[in-house]
Amino acid sequence: LAGVKWGRGWRLYGTPILQIHRRGRVIIGDRLELRSSVRSNPLAPNHPVVLSVRRPGAILTIGDDFGMTGGMIVCEERITIGDRVTVGANGAILDTDFHPLDPHLRRLRPLDGATAPVIIEDDVFIGMNTLVLKGAHIGAGSVIGAGSVVTGNIPPGVIAAGSPARVIRALEGENVVSSA
Repeated sequence: LAGVKWGRGWRLYGTPILQIHRRGRVIIGDRLELRSSVRSNPLAPNHPVVLSVRRPGAILTIGDDFGMTGGMIVCEERITIGDRVTVGANGAILDTDFHPLDPHLRRLRPLDGATAPVIIEDDVFIGMNTLVLKGAHIGAGSVIGAGSVVTGNIPPGVIAAGSPARVIRALEGENVVSSA
């Protein structure tokens, strides 16, 4: 498991891809559920789940009760995901641009894209085919609509959608469990 400590109650449907730098860290809580097989979900993932920690000192932290179908998490600095977070089919969470935007720098240092930490708080649901990009912060209990691109701060307890994702409305009054 590339140095990842196995938690209690993990369920893997198909084999995920783990790319963990030997000086990076991955911390994953209990009851992880990764669906990497096309037959594991009616939304048919495009590929296995990919967990990638690409640089020395990079830290990927995932809380308890995390679920993902055929998505990817790519960490070059820091990604922190709370408890009870679900990521729909083929979602992506990235804290890096991968490559510099400037063409000259891309030729000189092709792997030196900008990075910024990503934080996803407890009880967040991220719809299928969504991109959560560097510097994003999604507040507790929020729902991100399918196909969205999250580039900034989403407050707690809202529905947000679009490209870039914007708040659509609050979730109050819909039997939302507060994570106080």
